[in-house]
Amino acid sequence: MKRITGMLAKLGKRALVVLMLSATMAIGLGAQTFTTLFYFHGAEGSEPEASLIQAADGNLYGTTVQGGTGAYFVYGTVFKVASNAPTTLYTFGEGPGGLGFLNGSEPFAGVVQGTDGNFYGTTYLGGTQCATIGCGTVFKVAPSGSLTTLHSFDGTDGWQPIGGVIEAADGNFYGTTTKGGAYNGGTVFKITPGGALTTLYNFCSQSNCADGDAPQAALVQAANGDLYGTTTYGGTQDNCYMTIGEPSTCGTVFRLTLSGTLTTLHSFDHTDGYFPSSALVQATNGYLYGTTSWGGPNCGTNGCGTVFQITPRGTLTTLHSFDGSDGETPYAGLIQATDGNLYGTTLFGGDSLCPGGCGTVFKITLSGTLTTLHNFCFEGECADGVMPYGGLVQATNGEFYGTTTQRSYESTGGTVFSLAVGLGPFVRMQTAAGKVGASVSILGTDLTGATRVSFHGAAAAFTVVSPSLITTTVPAGATTGKVEVSTPGATLLSNVPFRVTP
Repeated sequence: MKRITGMLAKLGKRALVVLMLSATMAIGLGAQTFTTLFYFHGAEGSEPEASLIQAADGNLYGTTVQGGTGAYFVYGTVFKVASNAPTTLYTFGEGPGGLGFLNGSEPFAGVVQGTDGNFYGTTYLGGTQCATIGCGTVFKVAPSGSLTTLHSFDGTDGWQPIGGVIEAADGNFYGTTTKGGAYNGGTVFKITPGGALTTLYNFCSQSNCADGDAPQAALVQAANGDLYGTTTYGGTQDNCYMTIGEPSTCGTVFRLTLSGTLTTLHSFDHTDGYFPSSALVQATNGYLYGTTSWGGPNCGTNGCGTVFQITPRGTLTTLHSFDGSDGETPYAGLIQATDGNLYGTTLFGGDSLCPGGCGTVFKITLSGTLTTLHNFCFEGECADGVMPYGGLVQATNGEFYGTTTQRSYESTGGTVFSLAVGLGPFVRMQTAAGKVGASVSILGTDLTGATRVSFHGAAAAFTVVSPSLITTTVPAGATTGKVEVSTPGATLLSNVPFRVTP
């Protein structure tokens, strides 16, 4: 496959190649173990490009851009991974004469599980508007696999959403579209669980898109309640370049209130990176962290990409500039793991046999010290996939899980992998904040027999629903801090503090 020269250019269709399922492979490096769980072979999807999530049932869920099951046209899936084996929940594009496009096609973004238990996401194309291929959709999928199209974009309210949606504290979902809107620079939208959509902001409303252009990533809601995101292009700097050598604006970081007031926090200028195409993450220190696909001082004109830190008010610090040997083009976002460090992937680069590198998994401290944990490879005993477009998720067993988009540079399909680095199990709150008396769900592993749940020391009444789910309410006297669950095997702490709101 040709090396991708532009992040948006990558969105063209790629051929589906059926692969035979290979044996699971593990590569151990000291205390860490990398395992290829399975190879996609078409029926359950092909070419996963988004991060996975862990749902309340303890299983992993994700999307693929191509593949699926059906007698007609198939353009992507929503899938579940249980016991290291995939199950297709829904296939997009299935229907006589391509009528399935009405329900969406090519979900580049992953899904999120709402507090109602359903999965929500976007498709890049399809829907009932914009004749032939559609402008994209927002959808809901029940755990049983039934799909509801919540909204079909028509261009005026945006089109081609590449980032997914997030559920904010107000119970609504928020997302972005890369194009369309009042100025064709993309939009930020709010949509209710029932499908009522409101456009909150239209990009390129300022001269030369100084406020940003083409938001490609999902949003994050910070502890202050505002939304933070990135735009791939736009801003006040125009000294960035695509591979073909034409100058372009470099991209931005922005803050948006839930009422739609936008503040541009930073305009990239190439030296500190450009083309940020991934979601931000707010770490426990209150700062936001992200990546730029290109830029920085290394790797010639285009640069190999960066990892950056930005304060909620907009002060940006470059933590690391990739140089190819340690990775190149960090297309996906970062996560903060239970050890306090950030983890992520690079699309290319690393020490492997691929031309330009097959991609990497890395760890970086909050102060900027980077360690390469895994180099992907496509030949011989190290054939574990190439091009990890998606980032990582840390499951409640402590291990990391992710995907690669292809089996090799010549073959599509992709893989799902796990990486254990010695981190122990923990519990995750389905919502990050709540007031006293609010119902919340706690996700974990081996929760059967739990004897105590406490919010920063305040004991709470609870019900063990399943080995992976506890329901409880925020108790009187609770304050912001870690949630603790005592089980017969261990005492588990939440990965981040739970915020008790007024």
